[in-house]
Amino acid sequence: MSSKPNISIIIPVYNEEENILELYEKLCNTLSLPHLIEKTYEIIFIDDGSTDSTFEEIKKIKNSKVKIVRFQRNYGKAAALSCGFKRSKGDIVITLDGDLQDDPKEIPRFIEKLKKYDMVSGWKNKRQDPISKTLPSKYFNRLTRFITGVNIHDFNCGYKAYNSYVVKNINVYGELHRYIPALVYWKGYTVGEIEVEHHPRIHGNSKYGVERLLKGFLDLITVTFLMIYKKRPLHIFGGIGILLGLSGIIISVYLMVSWATGLKIGDRPLLMLGILLTVTGAQFISLGLIGELITNLRNNDDYIIKYDSYELENGR
Repeated sequence: MSSKPNISIIIPVYNEEENILELYEKLCNTLSLPHLIEKTYEIIFIDDGSTDSTFEEIKKIKNSKVKIVRFQRNYGKAAALSCGFKRSKGDIVITLDGDLQDDPKEIPRFIEKLKKYDMVSGWKNKRQDPISKTLPSKYFNRLTRFITGVNIHDFNCGYKAYNSYVVKNINVYGELHRYIPALVYWKGYTVGEIEVEHHPRIHGNSKYGVERLLKGFLDLITVTFLMIYKKRPLHIFGGIGILLGLSGIIISVYLMVSWATGLKIGDRPLLMLGILLTVTGAQFISLGLIGELITNLRNNDDYIIKYDSYELENGR
């Protein structure tokens, strides 16, 4: 049985055939540094359904510490990271992209910073990408920082380090890999940041286009909703329902008073608006109640125990 590694390095790759062996060589050079030589490691390549020879290039690496997971098709970066998190065995988990833009020499700095934080995110301050990517990303990061309350500069950077207990307690799916710092922060963990060197892409093409901006904004709404209202759906749906319903009731009362004074209200558009708002408000409240029923039918132990004297007393 192999011993448990100190460090797990997770690398999601998609059509990066020209970068694999060079990246592995750079990783080995870093992991053989004097202050890391005593640490054991595993490198987990997640081939996210590559259509080129990426998988064959990884298989050329003859090292028992290199693990390979190959997806049937392209499921996306979040799925690849989630798979890597589940399979990682190290006390420290590091994620980086396979395009050689993330420099493995930053790993010792991540490990040192992890002594103060539960998670450390990279910051590509001098990003080597065209302005069509850097400018929208700049404003998107500002918006995300404002909404989530996580005070870091670069949410999109794939270069991150975690203590292992963090990755075992977050659920990453869809396109939520962009918001891992927010997911971690809302779980009660501390999030730090270091500035990392970012290299221009030499081989291959970027896998992200303009459409990621729209997806990113929708995912921001999703992650905010999940973190704030996951356990209390009635608060958001009920709040909207009360606002709409109350508006409809006020309109209806006004029209009733008008009708009582002899005014005709049957052909007034305001009457239809009042009825519509009242019915819609009731529907939103009903939707919130259904959400509460579903929530209560599920296991609600959505918490993480940091210290438990009961377990200590029972010798666990």
